[in-house]
Amino acid sequence: MRFLRIWAIVLALSLIIGEAYRSWGAGRPVMFWMDDMMMGAMLIAAAILVRTDTLRRRAFFAAAWGVNAGMLYPSFFGKLLTPEKANPGNFDLALLTVLVGLAFVSALIGMVLAILAPRNNTAEAG
Repeated sequence: MRFLRIWAIVLALSLIIGEAYRSWGAGRPVMFWMDDMMMGAMLIAAAILVRTDTLRRRAFFAAAWGVNAGMLYPSFFGKLLTPEKANPGNFDLALLTVLVGLAFVSALIGMVLAILAPRNNTAEAG
């Protein structure tokens, strides 16, 4: 579980920093970059909280991974299928598509692993 928590924080920070770079000075509306900040913050919070392994914290951790996967899905496929509508900001569109695709796959794997990870025997029920 420790590896998965570290992976969550690395993914979250890459989303936050990547989106900040992508949008800085590019004139992108707030709603198009704030989502990455929120889903990154949610994943970091969940990774920190699940250090104490309770059922609720595990649910929040899996949900945070799921939110990331769900929000990265349209971002990735939108860039892949309709690149003319994409706003890559400060990134090359091809590079951005690859990076978002890797983040999407990472979020899917993280979500599955968070759900399937064995429980700590000393974990509380709450």
